[in-house]
Amino acid sequence: MSGVPAPKFVFRGHRAAVHATTFINRQNGQRLASGDSEGFVVLWDLMIMRPSAVWKAHENAILGIRGWGDDKIITHGRDHKLIVWKIAEEDEGKLSTALPLDGPTAERTHPWMLHMLEVNTMNFCSFAACPVEDAGYSRFLGSVSEIFVAVPNTLASEAVDIYTLPSQQRTHTIKPRSTNGMAMSLGLLHHSKKLTLIGAFENGYASVHQQSQNGDWVLTYRTQAHSQPVLSLDVHPDLSCFFTSGADAIIAKHPIPTAPQEVAKPFNPNERIIEEIDVTGPQEPSLLSEGLKIAARSDRGGVPTVWREWKHPNKVINTKHSGQQSLEVRSDGGIFATAGWDTKIRVYSCKTMKELAVLKWHKEGAYAVSFSDVGSRKGSSVAAHSGEDAPEETDKTVDVSRMTVTDRRSHRIKTAHWVAAGAKDGRVSLWDIY
Repeated sequence: MSGVPAPKFVFRGHRAAVHATTFINRQNGQRLASGDSEGFVVLWDLMIMRPSAVWKAHENAILGIRGWGDDKIITHGRDHKLIVWKIAEEDEGKLSTALPLDGPTAERTHPWMLHMLEVNTMNFCSFAACPVEDAGYSRFLGSVSEIFVAVPNTLASEAVDIYTLPSQQRTHTIKPRSTNGMAMSLGLLHHSKKLTLIGAFENGYASVHQQSQNGDWVLTYRTQAHSQPVLSLDVHPDLSCFFTSGADAIIAKHPIPTAPQEVAKPFNPNERIIEEIDVTGPQEPSLLSEGLKIAARSDRGGVPTVWREWKHPNKVINTKHSGQQSLEVRSDGGIFATAGWDTKIRVYSCKTMKELAVLKWHKEGAYAVSFSDVGSRKGSSVAAHSGEDAPEETDKTVDVSRMTVTDRRSHRIKTAHWVAAGAKDGRVSLWDIY
C-alpha cells in the first residue's frame, strides 16, 4: 500500500458501541454482520452498502457472531443466551431494515430461532465453534449438520463447557487450573485428529487441551506470556501456532503441541526437575534421538520419565500499545489484525510479527475487527511487506471487461480483501488492504 490508507466505506447505523463483526458468505454476494452493546445485529449487503436485515438478537451486549452454513447465524449475548437463527438469503426480505439509530420502537421482526442455549456470559468471553467431524480447519463454518460450541462453564468461570448443536447436549467439561481466573477467549478445532481447546485467561496464561483416544483431556501447553488479562486469541490456518493479545502491550505466538513433553525424573526427589529431553518443540522424534533417550534412561538405572506440558511461546513482542483485542488471522495465513483501545486497527505479519499497517479513522476505542475469506493464497502485497516468498497465482484471470456493470461490481465485492472494524462510536469502517 502507498500513502495513508482510508476506509472504502463507513457504515453508520448503530447508536451504541459495536462489539462484534463478521463476514457472512451468500450466493449473490457477501454480508457483513455487526452487533452492538444494546443487542442489535445488522446484516449489511456489501453490494449496495445498505442493511438487508436488522433485529434485536439479545437484551444485552453482543459478544460474538458467526455464520453457520448458508442459512444460519449464531449470536452470543451478555443476556446469558447463545442463539442459532435461521436466516437464508431469501429470508432477508421478510425482515426489517430499520437501523438501531431509528430508535427502539421501530417494528423489527425476528428471524426464526432454531436453537437457544443458556450459557455463562459473566466473563465477556465469546463462544468458539467447530464442526463435529474433522473436515479441515476453517474459521468459516461450512454447511455441516453438527457443530461443537465452547463457552465458559456456568458455575466455574475458569472451566469450559463444550456443547453439541443441534442436540444442545453438553458433551465435555474441561477444567484448567483455578488460579487462571476467568476464561477470556477460546478457540476450538480439530488438530492431528484430536478435538483441541485453546483457552486464554484473566491471569495472562494461555493453554492447550487435547482430547485423548480414551476421552480424557490432556494439557499439552500452558504459558504466561502476558502480565495482564488476555483479551483475544486466534489460530493460524495451517495449525502451526496461535496468537494472543491482551490488556498489556504484548502479542505472543504460541505452539499447538499435540502431546506433553517428556521430562526425566531426577535422582533426588527433593531436587527440581533438572533435565528436559525435548527443548525444540513438538516434533517427530528421530531414531537417533529416541536411541539416545533410551540410553540415557539405561544409564540412570531405568529411571522412568514423566510428562509435562510445553511452556515456551514461539515469540513474544512488546508492541508499546496496550489494549489490543479481537485479534483475527486472515484465511490465507499471511496477516492478522487487532482492534485497539487507542482507536487504531493494527495489521501484523504472521511470519515476522512486524507491524505492517495502522488503520486510523475511528475517534473512539475500537472493539472489533474481522477479515473476509480470501482463501488460502497469499497475495504478493502481503509477501512484499512481510518478508515472505510470494507463491505463484493459482486462480485464472477474470476478464472484467466482458462483465456487465452489476457483475463487475459483484466480482469486486467478492474478491476484495475486506477488513471490517467496529468501535465505541457505533460505526463500522470497511477497508480493502493487501
